[in-house]
Amino acid sequence: MTTSPRLFTEADADPQVLDGQVVAVLGYGTLGRSVALNLRDSGVNVLVGNIADEYRDKAVADGFEPVGIPEAAAQADVSLVLLPDEVIPGCFDTDIAPRLRQGAAVCFASGYVLAYGLVTPPPGVDVLLMAPRMSGALVRQVYLAGDGFYTYVSVEADASGKALARLLALARAVGSLRKGSLEMSATQEALIDLLVEQTFGVYLGLGIQLAFRVGVDAGLPPEAMALELYMSGEMSKTIQGFADEGFFGSLLNHGLTALYGGFIRTSEVDNAGMEQMFRSVLEDISSGGFARTFQEEMGNDYPTVALIREVIGGGDPISLAEQRVRDAFGIALPEG
Repeated sequence: MTTSPRLFTEADADPQVLDGQVVAVLGYGTLGRSVALNLRDSGVNVLVGNIADEYRDKAVADGFEPVGIPEAAAQADVSLVLLPDEVIPGCFDTDIAPRLRQGAAVCFASGYVLAYGLVTPPPGVDVLLMAPRMSGALVRQVYLAGDGFYTYVSVEADASGKALARLLALARAVGSLRKGSLEMSATQEALIDLLVEQTFGVYLGLGIQLAFRVGVDAGLPPEAMALELYMSGEMSKTIQGFADEGFFGSLLNHGLTALYGGFIRTSEVDNAGMEQMFRSVLEDISSGGFARTFQEEMGNDYPTVALIREVIGGGDPISLAEQRVRDAFGIALPEG
């Protein structure tokens, strides 16, 4: 029987738990920067650890005094590992784990490396998960706006006896508990994240591309197709409606034509084939197959990523239609 996970809000956290503690943010990329700035604004003593690169320069510009990753981990009471998933295994066991003090805590922003045994946290430290359900840049934006964001959290190892208190204090300080945190193990977090990305996300992306192609082939303006599919914002409002009013409840906000047409066409979709694909993807993720493939991708210098960049280089019909719409209506691309 499946039990409902625990939910946490600001009322569950004691911010004083982090008083006098050094919290190291290891990795000053987009998420690392947002988390470090949010923590500092919440009064936390933040130490940035990063290699000597442009991200370290950005940390200096933001008023931090960054040090190397091993040095930061050695000084920290809590280390937040905010490096890319595939990069962490190459440095954690050598640069981070040996530096962690007894009774310290290490926290990950994704369950990936824990779920697939890609790192080995040392005994005697708390092992935590705090995984934002929002992009790194938005973690900062919503904090500044006085809003919050959801996270999945878990205590994977409680060596200190105060791991949960530490975790909730972190979630509060970074701004998550303004919205709330859902208890989810590292394995569950990795599974749900990868599953949705590689099933629903795949069909959504392909659906947009296929509808665009069919419409343009039928003589419809590509600019109108891009607007209709996503640029107008109507589709994003539909998704937001699911969150605001419930998946089925929000459907009644659509006109009868859309409601009727969507309902009858659903029965024409190859549901069995879609479900078979989803379950096959789930099995590959659960077995560790995807994780092995992804680590091999990194080891081979990302050949698939190079292909992806070539495909989305900007000269395709969708991108060209987008640009004409932006030029016509004065729509600027977001900064960064």
